[in-house]
Amino acid sequence: MRILSKLILIFCLVGFTVQAQNKVFKIEDGDFKYNGESIHIYAGEMHYARIPKEYWRHRLQMMKALGLNAVNTYVFWNYHNTAPGEWDWKSDNKNLTEFIKLAEEEGLFVILRPGPYACAEWEFGGYPWWLQKNPDLKIRQNNEAFLDSCRTYINELAAQVKPLQASEGGNLIMVQAENEFGSFVSQREDISAEDHKAYKQKIFEMLKDSGLDGPFFTSDGTWLFSGGALEGVLPTANGENNIANLKKAVNEYHNGEGPYMVAEFYPGWLDHWAEPFTRISADAIAKQTEVYLKNDVDFNIYMVHGGTNFGFTSGANYNDDHDIQPDITSYDYDAPISEAGWATPKYMAIRKLMKEYVEYDIPEIPAQIPVIAIPEIKLDKKQSAIKYIKSSKPVIADAPMSFEELDQGFGYVLYRKKFTQPINGKLQIPGLRDYATIYVNGKYVGKLNRIYNEYEMDIKIPFNGTLEILVENMGRINYGAKITENTKGIISAVSINDYEISGGWEMYKAPFDVAPNLEESTEVKEGLPVLYSGSFDLDKVGDTFLDMQKWGKGIVFVNGHNLGRYWKVGPQQTLYLPGCWLKEKGNTITILEQLNEDPKSSISGLEQPILDSLSQ
Repeated sequence: MRILSKLILIFCLVGFTVQAQNKVFKIEDGDFKYNGESIHIYAGEMHYARIPKEYWRHRLQMMKALGLNAVNTYVFWNYHNTAPGEWDWKSDNKNLTEFIKLAEEEGLFVILRPGPYACAEWEFGGYPWWLQKNPDLKIRQNNEAFLDSCRTYINELAAQVKPLQASEGGNLIMVQAENEFGSFVSQREDISAEDHKAYKQKIFEMLKDSGLDGPFFTSDGTWLFSGGALEGVLPTANGENNIANLKKAVNEYHNGEGPYMVAEFYPGWLDHWAEPFTRISADAIAKQTEVYLKNDVDFNIYMVHGGTNFGFTSGANYNDDHDIQPDITSYDYDAPISEAGWATPKYMAIRKLMKEYVEYDIPEIPAQIPVIAIPEIKLDKKQSAIKYIKSSKPVIADAPMSFEELDQGFGYVLYRKKFTQPINGKLQIPGLRDYATIYVNGKYVGKLNRIYNEYEMDIKIPFNGTLEILVENMGRINYGAKITENTKGIISAVSINDYEISGGWEMYKAPFDVAPNLEESTEVKEGLPVLYSGSFDLDKVGDTFLDMQKWGKGIVFVNGHNLGRYWKVGPQQTLYLPGCWLKEKGNTITILEQLNEDPKSSISGLEQPILDSLSQ
């Protein structure tokens, strides 16, 4: 009997070991291999942070019905680490482990992109804003203070996902090491090649030491592999449509063999305020998809579904013409699956191709989430936003302080200065970050705007006058060399006629991290910032798009959820309001309208988004 029991035990152990070995995902002999067999990875990028948790499964099912077998997602460090020592991996949209498990239930592999740098048109590229408070810390460099912070983040992340790796029987099959580092290297010639190499290698070692076992990959343009690739790690390409270029570059850095993967295949593109919405035709994307399928090239559609930059999560770019190019709230990206989860003509074209080329079954497209119109939501309460902001205690200093110095990450700061003598001339705020409305003795006198390089204006301050400057942070730069220059507010001296204005600055913090509670309605003045509020009921719940076409600039809260920024310049003229955040009775809406050029009494919800209407 004992012998029989031992044989049974040995048999079970052998069987378990074989099963575990079969579950291991490998890069071997120029292929991706799972269960010992060569497979292709046809992935789509979708970020759990940009989608209401209640819709995760629907969006994953949409991906599966497109013919994809994997979901790529960034992990945004600042999304989970909101303050030093404070971590959140479980609340609302932040439950990464649940997202990965849902993907497994829907038959999808998961590819993780932990950074620590993400880009992704996300605030600060995923870095916590408060890193900048450490004067010894240098972002994205071989710097001890920065690397120590990265190590803490990576270890915290690894603790969440290690049990979900393929080697443990899960569906997490690959991990990216850093992100687009070759691009950063090409833009930072002031940093030595040795330091760049040391930095990326240390990040790679941290990932491995944390218990993440890969396989690992890097992601860069093929022409940037020299700066971003790591020895022994699969290099994948971003935006590479030429198969010969792809294979040549990968062969050079991966022992003369594949697999060959385009880690970011762009079906659309990112969008900025005050710039046209980018569209790419379904036909063009279908043709390129077929090129990959015919040539055994694996790919990740970036983005297959973009979602939304809710709250203050959108980032910014810059170029020679604009000191900053803030990204719009919508991250629709002209993706195959729209911002609200709809199947687009691009989706249908790709799905048709996938059904022709892949050997596995592709399920039916899930039903679209209901959409509703809301004819009118009455805004029966209003208060002065300036008065609301000034109800808090000010910080007083000789000179204006940045958001970071005020220990504030996002939102607004009201800068206030009293004058004992009259002064006329040119108001100069070269350190404006990013958008300011200016008031003298409670009257609107103008605005300054970093986007249009507007840093000065004529001003007239009377005897015993008061200057107020309401400054909005429109999102930290997420890409390029200037990612290291990301403080907000007023970051240098304010002058009038080149004379520095010092002494007695009052600063009122207005992070708007929660929806304002308007208990009563008060008289407000046209042209001054206003808080509007109202409540509403619905006959039925569904997704809708708040119509902001006649509004100026601001943010909107519904049932406590910050839907993000709106701005009349476009191209985005609606805000996506997910139906899962609504209820039939007792909904509340609060709007911070910064310009208030045309006072409002109501707002409505549309059945279709407006994302491509510029209104300069």
